[in-house]
Amino acid sequence: MTPSMTDSAVKAAMDMIASSPATTQEKIEMLIEMAQGFQKKPKTAQDLWNAVSLCQQAYDLCGEDNLLWQARANVGMALALKAIPDVGEQLLLEAKQRLDEALPVIQQLATPVEVAETQMNFGLVLQSLVPFNLARVTDSIQAYQKALQVFTWQKYPQEYAILHNNIAIAYLSTPLTTQTEYLRQGLAVQTFEEALKHIELISHPREYAMLQNNLGNALQYLPSSHPLENVVRAIAAYEEALKVRNPKDTPLEYANTISNKANALLNLPDDSEKPEAGNLKNLLQARAYYQEAWEIFTQHGQIEQAQIVAQVLQELETEIDNG
Repeated sequence: MTPSMTDSAVKAAMDMIASSPATTQEKIEMLIEMAQGFQKKPKTAQDLWNAVSLCQQAYDLCGEDNLLWQARANVGMALALKAIPDVGEQLLLEAKQRLDEALPVIQQLATPVEVAETQMNFGLVLQSLVPFNLARVTDSIQAYQKALQVFTWQKYPQEYAILHNNIAIAYLSTPLTTQTEYLRQGLAVQTFEEALKHIELISHPREYAMLQNNLGNALQYLPSSHPLENVVRAIAAYEEALKVRNPKDTPLEYANTISNKANALLNLPDDSEKPEAGNLKNLLQARAYYQEAWEIFTQHGQIEQAQIVAQVLQELETEIDNG
């Protein structure tokens, strides 16, 4: 199924399935399969809306004897709704409602892996609703923890890494008081480090780089009585991520990591034994990283990120000139 089919082509395909001699069960499966084709690599938001329509048609065909497929159609709709680029909470709330309806059936009738996948997606939807004060971070973490009972590092290292990443980010986004800030940042660092005990560079480079990059970010902003030590650890984590991320194969991830590393270098004295001597060398290195990141972001049309880097670069130029 090729993505970005026109609406009329989708409608024609739906009509063809509806009038085909296939059994109801076969029609439901065909519709959901078509929807998944749109969801895998959507080129436009319309592809995702097409997936919603196809799943809705599959849902409508389901009766009492197709409860599991009805639940799968709900999950398909929820995933498509969550993926539609939209700044509001309405589509997310609908996605949550679909998953609320699907979960009990999935838990009762599906395999443990399908249950865990649904829990993982439920956690993501809840996490996306937190900024609107429509869900609690603790509930999304709980959904991820349930998924981890199935997605162990031995059998499912990729899902294991992504779940730990999501849990750590959920900790970091917890709206807590200043007293508990140290605790949540610490929990995030611990979560990244736990995952990195099992996710290795050689076997899972992509997940390894993601975890190292995000560990660096958590360390960089960790409130601590040893801030310098944390900056050094953060830089080491970014360097690990850069063993995988490079300008040729993963330009945007690479640009992200070098700008994160540049942020850390701003706070690192050139000589830790003589911090009073300043950090001109590190500032110049940071400038080179920001410059490279800005070029990559601009080249790939990441305007917002390019603007942020440009602003930091401007402030840095002033600091270097005055220094």
